[in-house]
Amino acid sequence: MITSEIIRKKDFPRGRGYTEKEVDEFLDIIAADLDLLMREAAGLRERIQELTQENERYRGAETTVLSTLEAAKALMTDISASAEKRADIVLKNAEIDAERIRREANESVESMTADAKALQRRWELFSARFRNLLETELDRFDSFTASTLFEEAFSEEPLADTGRRGIIDTVQPSKGSALSQLTGMAPDKTFKLTRS
Repeated sequence: MITSEIIRKKDFPRGRGYTEKEVDEFLDIIAADLDLLMREAAGLRERIQELTQENERYRGAETTVLSTLEAAKALMTDISASAEKRADIVLKNAEIDAERIRREANESVESMTADAKALQRRWELFSARFRNLLETELDRFDSFTASTLFEEAFSEEPLADTGRRGIIDTVQPSKGSALSQLTGMAPDKTFKLTRS
């Protein structure tokens, strides 16, 4: 490669033709321009080397970014799949819980319905028995008259055993009582009543 030094030191044979001074001046101009061009070329080579190194760093960073993006994309895919699986599991668990709650509610309703029916049957039985008892007592009450009641009460014979359980009370009319006024009994007279 030609350099400015070679141009400056170049020696041409002397003879007719070009003037030596003009050739030397021209060679000096060319040498100066060549020096300038060579310095610029060296600067440009340094800049190219810097840019090449920077480009390598960027390529390395780009590779890192791309691999990071790929890893992030894979991670997002895994997270999405995991979230879908978890959502499916949560949904299935919710369905199982809802079915269990529905079944327990149905069983509870059935149990409460059975209890209500049993209670209704017991009430109907109690009501029928109580009505029969009341009707029997009302019939007995209607069959008694005041004179019948007091005839039995003042008889010397004990009251007939009806086969029913009863309570025997000793009644002694007090002075001025309603029983004393109805019967005209003296307050010291005692008699027995049977209540069944």
